[in-house]
Amino acid sequence: MAGAGVLYVVATPIGNLEDITLRALRVLKEVDLIAAEDTRRTRKLLAHYDIHVPVTSYHQHNRGTKGRKLLEVLEKGGRVALVADAGLPGISDPGAELVAQAHARGIAVRCVPGPSAAVAALAVAGFPAHRFAFEGFPPAGARGRRRRLEQLAHEERTLVFFEAPHRLVETLADLREVFGDRPVAVVRELTKQYEEVVRGTAGEVLEHFTRHPPLGEITLVVAGNPEKARARSGTVDGPTLAAEVGLLVAAGWERTEAIREVARARGVPRRQVYAALLAARENVTEGMAGDGRPATDK
Repeated sequence: MAGAGVLYVVATPIGNLEDITLRALRVLKEVDLIAAEDTRRTRKLLAHYDIHVPVTSYHQHNRGTKGRKLLEVLEKGGRVALVADAGLPGISDPGAELVAQAHARGIAVRCVPGPSAAVAALAVAGFPAHRFAFEGFPPAGARGRRRRLEQLAHEERTLVFFEAPHRLVETLADLREVFGDRPVAVVRELTKQYEEVVRGTAGEVLEHFTRHPPLGEITLVVAGNPEKARARSGTVDGPTLAAEVGLLVAAGWERTEAIREVARARGVPRRQVYAALLAARENVTEGMAGDGRPATDK
């Protein structure tokens, strides 16, 4: 659309105010208007960086009327920055609706990437992350939550959820009953002063938070279904096993623990995983010149 403005989808810190990119700060200073899910939280961020740009609310309850007004600003050539409470807009918040409407009207949409609680939690949880599924918030009601978990019970990918602190214990109890005593990690207050990662089986983590009621923002990471992975383990190749061990080691696991975890998740003997690592190492060695440099055809 000729003369239309630009909608910037801007990631903001999920905790520590220093976790923001230089580009995000520049864009927030240069736009005409900032549409924020929580204006109080956004104004705190803007004040910290001495940014003086008008802020308006855009959230679940006013997205219809406010969305139309924001689109009018954009169609007149305005530049609008869309920000969420924390992290990247459009992830479990109404920002996705405004982005879709902007695309439908031919308005340019630009992403200013940065922190994401789901990906950050996945990185520190220490579970296989080469394939994962983000599920957002589980249904708040017990019946709906259990029904959704039952639909996910056979999912072999690592699962990532958001959850409210007052519902965490109930969700962990449902997880243990529906999924079994599967490995989970509760990542709490990411990048803040009291950041915490609690790992263990669903039963162990449930017991911990029953005794120590959680506070703050929570991301729940759940290991995939080991039986599902085991059912297709006959087709897994050596390079894949070696790569999965490498991902876990890069995430901070000891190599022995990483081998054991990949063998468990894939339903294969540990010696098979170890052999895959040796083969991968030999392939790398064979591909090196005598002086340690990569071999070439020249």
